[in-house]
This record gives sequence, structure tokens and C-alpha cells, in this order.
Amino acid sequence: MPSVPLGGYGPVGMPPGAPPTGSGGGGKGWLWGLGGAVVASAVWAGALFATGGFGDEAKADLAGYRYMTNLCNPTDAQPFEDSGYRQKDDSGSTSNQHSSSESPTLDTMTCNIDFEPSDAVSNDYSSVWLYTSASLHKKTNPEPEFEAQYRAYENQETSSYSYKVSPVDGLGDEAYVVRQQTKSGSTTGAYVILAVRDGWMTYQSTWSEYVSSSSSTKAKTPDEATEMLKKSAKATLEKMKE
Repeated sequence: MPSVPLGGYGPVGMPPGAPPTGSGGGGKGWLWGLGGAVVASAVWAGALFATGGFGDEAKADLAGYRYMTNLCNPTDAQPFEDSGYRQKDDSGSTSNQHSSSESPTLDTMTCNIDFEPSDAVSNDYSSVWLYTSASLHKKTNPEPEFEAQYRAYENQETSSYSYKVSPVDGLGDEAYVVRQQTKSGSTTGAYVILAVRDGWMTYQSTWSEYVSSSSSTKAKTPDEATEMLKKSAKATLEKMKE
């Protein structure tokens, strides 16, 4: 706490730090000034404690979300199954893989689920997966950088595709959807990212689908994939609080 020159509260014309001169009113004035300095310092310190001015870090707002070792457990696959997909069995090379890490500063969780069209036949080729991740930020508020992280996709463009980023209502404190748009108008695939921030929790689910042009099934459009992701995210986030 910065020191307050006691002389500054003494009689007018006295240099800071100079002892009081004379008697009677002069001495009482100096004592009054000293008392005022103490009171002012106490009020100043109290205000800093109340507002965190002493450098105390803000308490993480995890909004009720909790760490779990297997994010696949709360991940809701029902919207995808209702839309004509089934999860691959355990023989699939990447079926239902998950990972997690817990630390004093950041908890991370991931889940990867392999799907295939329910009506796919043996000679069809398709690659369909849902990748979900969630992070609990315990020391740093992700809010200031969250939107910019996904808006950056708008600057990524090739001769084949570009990205469109749009806000989404009804999920967390803020949410965005990133849709990959092919310039050829191809209907053989869809790549969509849904990102949600709720307090200091961040969540992302990615739908990636490719179906060969000779396949008997058709890939979902980006808009259809977005609706599936939104339904899944709403149910999944609720389960992450249970």
C-alpha cells in the first residue's frame, strides 16, 4: 500500500514530513490529519479487498459443470440415430475413443464416436464421425477470446471451400456454428463445428461426414448437421451437470 505523507495533512505551508510547530490548534490539526490518513487508508484497503484490487484472481465460474473421465458417457447420440445413423461396433478402429486430463488450471475431456448410415450396404464407402471436447477453465476466463477463435475460420479459404460462422441462440452464454461450404456444390459430405461457452466452460462438437458418390446413401447437408449438433449439445450439456 503506498505511503501517505503525513506532513501533507498538517498546517498549510509546511513541507511534507515536517513536524508540527507551535502548540494548541497546530498540534491538534496534525493529530486530526494523522487520524484522517489512517481512516482513509483503511477505507482504501477495504475497497481493494472488496474488488480484488490486491491481485486476487477471479473465481472460476464453471456454471455447474463437472470433470468426468469419459465424455462419451454424457454425449447424446440420439439425434444422430434418429436421423438414420448407427454407431459402429467395437470392431471399428476408432469407435468411441475418449481421453481426459485434470489439472489445477484446466480440465479437458474428449470423445470420438464413429457412425455409419443405418442403410449402408457392404460396398458403400462412408466416413462419419462426431468429435466432442469440453474444457473447464479454472484460472483464465475464456470469454474475451472465444468468439474470435471461431471467427478466424472466416479467413480460411481455398479454391475448394470456405467457412461461414453464425451465432446460435439458446445454448450457454454464447454459441457459434462454423459451416464448411464447398464451392463446387458437392453433396458428398458435410463438415460442421458447434462451439458453446457457458461461464468458464467451453464445449465443441464437430460433425464430419463423407459419402462416396457411388454410395446408396446421401450425406446430410450442413444445415441438417447443424440441427443434429444443436440437439445433441443441449442434452449433453445438461448431463454434464448431473
